[in-house]
Amino acid sequence: MNKNAKEAIVKAAISLFNSNGYSGTSIRDIASLANVNPAAIAYHFKNKTGLLEYCFMHFFEQYISKIEDAYAFIDRGAKECLKRIAADLLFYQSEHNQLTSFVYREMSIESQVVREIMSTYSLKEKYYFQKIFERGFEWNEFRPHSIPYLIIQLKGLLMMPFMNTSYMREVLYVFPNEPFFQQKYLKEIHLWIDKTLCSDVPIKKGAVVK
Repeated sequence: MNKNAKEAIVKAAISLFNSNGYSGTSIRDIASLANVNPAAIAYHFKNKTGLLEYCFMHFFEQYISKIEDAYAFIDRGAKECLKRIAADLLFYQSEHNQLTSFVYREMSIESQVVREIMSTYSLKEKYYFQKIFERGFEWNEFRPHSIPYLIIQLKGLLMMPFMNTSYMREVLYVFPNEPFFQQKYLKEIHLWIDKTLCSDVPIKKGAVVK
């Protein structure tokens, strides 16, 4: 059972989960699209639940890694750190739009797998966002706001295009996987940071290390 078979299974699963839903996709469907024997799925993932967990972990491991990499530069300023995170997450989600859409849809359904994801990756994400907002308040980069509500707004901006892909394509004629969308939408997120979040008070002297 080689690595290529595993990658083909994951690719097929993401495509079918996204188009037919998790419950509407069978192991045989995945094996057929991946051009592998169903036994290969059992070998790599045990069952369909194991494959679902792998897709979640594959998405969130990279997602959190983007946040952690950008957070390493927090001392350059909370605003710049948040802008970098927004750009990295938006581009990551756009490049993996099928996986992103599927994960976000499944995350809205209560299940054991979702609860486990929430207790690990979602709490990590909250930790980093909270630290960035707190630093922004401390350095007078950000106006005082309720941190939970800031996280809701930021998450809404980052998630919306990938939770409503059919509406985006069929009604608005906007395609989240295209570079044009990435650049234009990132400007809107940066505008939210600059105009809604940021303060007119000068940054504390010595607070930001270049």
